[in-house]
Amino acid sequence: MEQEFDMIAKTFMGLEDLLCGELTALGAKDVVKGCRVVSFRGDKEMMYRANFSLRTAIRILKPIKHFTATSADEVYDAIKEIDWSEYIGEDKTFTVDSVVYSETFSNSRFVTYKVKDAIVDQFRERTGKRPAISVSDPDVRLNIHIHKEDATVSLDSSGESLHRRGYRQEHVEAPLNEVLAAGMIMMTGWQGECDFYDPMCGSGTIPIEAAMIARNIAPGVFRKQYAFEKWADYDSELFDEIYNDDSQEREFTHHIYGSDIDFKAVNMAKNNVKAAGFSSDITIEQKDFRDFKSIEGRAVMVTNPPYGERISTSNLMETYRMIGERLKHAFQGGEAWVLSYREECFQQIGLKPSLKVPMYNGSLECEYRKYAIFDGKFKEYRQEGGIVKTEEEKKKMAEKRRSWQKRDFEKRKEENESNEEADILGFRFRSLEKRDAERGRRRAFDDSDFEDRKPYKDRKPFRDGKSFKGDRPFKGCKPFKGDGSFKSGRPFKGGKPFNKGDK
Repeated sequence: MEQEFDMIAKTFMGLEDLLCGELTALGAKDVVKGCRVVSFRGDKEMMYRANFSLRTAIRILKPIKHFTATSADEVYDAIKEIDWSEYIGEDKTFTVDSVVYSETFSNSRFVTYKVKDAIVDQFRERTGKRPAISVSDPDVRLNIHIHKEDATVSLDSSGESLHRRGYRQEHVEAPLNEVLAAGMIMMTGWQGECDFYDPMCGSGTIPIEAAMIARNIAPGVFRKQYAFEKWADYDSELFDEIYNDDSQEREFTHHIYGSDIDFKAVNMAKNNVKAAGFSSDITIEQKDFRDFKSIEGRAVMVTNPPYGERISTSNLMETYRMIGERLKHAFQGGEAWVLSYREECFQQIGLKPSLKVPMYNGSLECEYRKYAIFDGKFKEYRQEGGIVKTEEEKKKMAEKRRSWQKRDFEKRKEENESNEEADILGFRFRSLEKRDAERGRRRAFDDSDFEDRKPYKDRKPFRDGKSFKGDRPFKGCKPFKGDGSFKSGRPFKGGKPFNKGDK
């Protein structure tokens, strides 16, 4: 019987529950959810399957040693105690990735250097030779994670991040991460039982991930290599058996539709769909969401509109108002899920969400909202027995809210403890904000306030207080005489002050 060992699957915040479900379905043991990680236990086959089959995992780590360290020297000593000849041959290359959340070790690169030094020094002392460092394509990839004083050093069995599926030929600016896209689809519960839409598909990541979910095709089929394939105990026959097993794949009788207003993005999406082999399941076309036609029957929509952060749009608020209008009038009977960053964007949609899920897209703290689209007014829909938010969804929203409130409280507490003066200044600033708000000095703006305004550089100065001065700059304006008229022929600098009593 194959020996079992502990493993760690890393993921994005908000996808931990999905990852737990995936691991349980694979047959993993002792599955425990953490923050952005899920620990589990299994054998070599489980490690291979986890890398090959998990849609919401970024990488799979195999811990070697846990220890505490309060200084760089203690990290060096702990790493040097490990017998690295079991993992790295003299003729092999290796690299080290560091993830550090600690005031003691403020520089993750410094931690990386100390780990490398300890490994190299051990080989030199024992054999007189040393393994080489390779960043681009190492034989062994190590990972050290330090949180405060707790450290874990692990073998990285994945190598390149698992979000790099291998099907993407081209991508737009700021493409959606494949792991995040898969998690967004899985959160809807959709598995191919109806049509699927993404009206702002970019380079096609969401439609392609949807096709793999609908047909239950493992995300690893496009990958060329995993890090564990270079390990000394690699079992090629076992992995070939896992790779070639298509017994769990299924038929897909509905269709996936992707569209985008950008012609370049549409061409990229078509190329990516073709490379993934889903041309018969996915239709990509260039189309403005404004032209979205009414659907027939039930359908699911998952989309990731621009936020106005990394990708700009001419009128962000108008885009979200249009999304709300199209959903209300052309997606009745469907279920729409929207990922966005700004609260004011969601407000422009104008629909009541039945579920809000905090989620990170890169470094942006976003929300993923579900909209059940029905005909008529919300109050009438409820009176007729319509359910917008199930009891399970209410429970999930409450759990997510408590979780994030606790996280935000702990974050603020740490910041306050480490910088008391900053907290005092912040309190003063907030007090001034409150005072100014009470005096009516502050006003909230959104993008629509500036739609019809010319930029400042195009404005002309006033001639007589009523109209703009034609084509002359400010310096050509004339000062007032005592009678209130412009003084002819002289610029401001030559003007005279008002006489006493002048109006």
